[in-house]
Amino acid sequence: MDAIQIRQIRGYGYTGYLPEEQKLGQWFEVDLTLWLDLTQAGESDAIEDTLDYRQAIAIVKERIQSCKFALVERLASEIAQALLQQPLVQQVRVQLTKPNPPIPDFGGQIQIDITRTRS
Repeated sequence: MDAIQIRQIRGYGYTGYLPEEQKLGQWFEVDLTLWLDLTQAGESDAIEDTLDYRQAIAIVKERIQSCKFALVERLASEIAQALLQQPLVQQVRVQLTKPNPPIPDFGGQIQIDITRTRS
C-alpha cells in the first residue's frame, strides 16, 4: 500500500484535562501518514486520483480548533475518523503532539500515536 505523509500541521485548540487548558487553549502539532493506492494518480497526473493534501490539512486544523475534549486521545481519534471519510484513504496514522503540556517541572512533550483502518 502506498502512503502520503504530512508533517508538522500546527493548530491552536482547547483540548486538555485541566479546566485552564479548555479555557486558554494551547498549540498542538500533528503528523499524518495516510495509506491509499496511488497507482492511478501516478499514471494520470490528476489530483482527482489522489488525496488533496490541502483537504487533509484543513480537516486536522478544523478538528484541533473546534473540538473540546478532556483527552488528547479523543482528539487524535476524532482526527483519524474524519480523515478515514476521505475517498481512497484506507488507513491513517495520527501522531498528535502537545508541545508544552502544563505539567510542573516537565519540559518535554506528550505525543499520542494511533493508527486506524477503514472498516
